[in-house]
Amino acid sequence: MTSDLMARRANRLGPNMPTFYQEPVHLVRGEGVWLWDADGRKYLDCYNNVPHVGHCHPHVVDAIARQAGTLNTHTRYLHEGILDYGDRLTATLSHGLSQLIMVCSGSEANDIALRMAHAATGKTGIIATDNTYHGNTVAVSQLSSRKPPIGGYAGNIRLVPAPDSVHPVGGTKDGQPQAFADHVARAIAELEESGHGFAGMILCPSFANEGFPAISPGFLDPAVAAVKKAGGLIICDEVQPGFGRLGAAFWGHDWLGFAPDVVTIGKPMANGHPCAATIARPDVMAAFRNAFGYFNTFGGNPVSCAAAAATLDVIEQDDLQANAAKVGTHALDRLGQIDHPLKVEARGLGLFFGIEFAHADGAPATAFVAEVAEGMRREGVLMNTIGRFRNTLKMRPPMPFGLEHADLAIDTLEQVLTAVPHD
Repeated sequence: MTSDLMARRANRLGPNMPTFYQEPVHLVRGEGVWLWDADGRKYLDCYNNVPHVGHCHPHVVDAIARQAGTLNTHTRYLHEGILDYGDRLTATLSHGLSQLIMVCSGSEANDIALRMAHAATGKTGIIATDNTYHGNTVAVSQLSSRKPPIGGYAGNIRLVPAPDSVHPVGGTKDGQPQAFADHVARAIAELEESGHGFAGMILCPSFANEGFPAISPGFLDPAVAAVKKAGGLIICDEVQPGFGRLGAAFWGHDWLGFAPDVVTIGKPMANGHPCAATIARPDVMAAFRNAFGYFNTFGGNPVSCAAAAATLDVIEQDDLQANAAKVGTHALDRLGQIDHPLKVEARGLGLFFGIEFAHADGAPATAFVAEVAEGMRREGVLMNTIGRFRNTLKMRPPMPFGLEHADLAIDTLEQVLTAVPHD
């Protein structure tokens, strides 16, 4: 019984343990883009990017099992797996990003990235947007605006207005790139004047948690120029847009057209096995390694490397980046055709797309979108909400998501949108 399981969670895991949906889903099995609950109910997964190449992909499962049955230790012993994987991974990157540290979560990867910026510049000031999320460590939780840190934000943190395609920074879409950059430049000046100095800026190239606004290549050029002029590092969090999800490029920063100094990856990297990494230029890596004695017991272990390598195998062999481009274009076209009185904008790129909803007076339709997500769950399709006011319906499925899956999801969405009250 769900109620019994929830009671056990509260008793053993403590209060406020988050779950999706008013009626939490008790999942017991997954395969490809499908999930099954304890009652045998089948769900189309339009939300989870962690199983990047599909839930329980047999090639990844086999790689994990074979390596776990052979050896699993850490990187203070020599093993070829981390080097072979590092060669393959960095070959997908340019801009001199050739060295990596493997860890277990995106939070750790971003924490290291901030320390790299400190080490490379000798300064501590960090800039992020005011509606972002980069993890759960003490350092990166300072960047989250949803749950402000106890005691307030540290003096070396500045949060600038996040890009928005419905309510653009500066008031116009054409002027938004420069307006965003102007906020970055002011934040840099404040950090320098405060004595912290400016070390770097961290951002997601798709601004995923900000609600994935409709921006275009070149959008960040003025902001990047401001960061570079000040001698800071650009840290690119590719946990959500990376590994071909955007379709147009393997990495979000390549699609936007800028050169980061550090890239962080996680969630989809090993198809659900706890694995993440911080990738940097050799000069940045050397600054970090010389400043900090860093070691991670589980990061880069042979099993994690096998899982990550197998995930790359499937992305390449099944041409999943091309699939993301094809299916994403089709899905966005269909979302664009939806007619609803609260619809503001359909947007997305590759297998990351959705619709923003607002009331006639401009107020975000947060409760409506939440109920749409609940209605979709009841109809056997999993998706969720995102954005500053969580009034954007988010679809971010596993990469094998096909045209038939997109049509099933959007056919269902059209039915649910008709059924959910919007007055």
